[in-house]
Amino acid sequence: MRWKVNNETRQRLLADRADEARSFVQRFKGLMGRRSLEVGEGLHIVPCNSIHTFFMRIPIDVLFLDAQGRIVKQMPALPPWRATSVYFQARSVLELPAGVLAASGTQEGDTLSFEPVP
Repeated sequence: MRWKVNNETRQRLLADRADEARSFVQRFKGLMGRRSLEVGEGLHIVPCNSIHTFFMRIPIDVLFLDAQGRIVKQMPALPPWRATSVYFQARSVLELPAGVLAASGTQEGDTLSFEPVP
């Protein structure tokens, strides 16, 4: 299933084609091997409270979200070959193309909404 992701706090669209990774295999693979992540695309990893960018080719913007969709930690332009800390408040992670957070003004504490795309 694909999702439209909005920053409700700032009234900004973050992605209109975000995929969801729920199975072990989907979560493990994530964005590994992708050559690009276009504006409008993203990956929502559920459940998740830490990530790595090993074997990735591109930097990504990363949002750690609590159960209500509130951003508890953000990492703009996280480069390949990095690992994050564990964020115990986080229940999911949204990965976006690098630059989306800066362009949208997204900040920690903002609340996101997810709407299924038919």
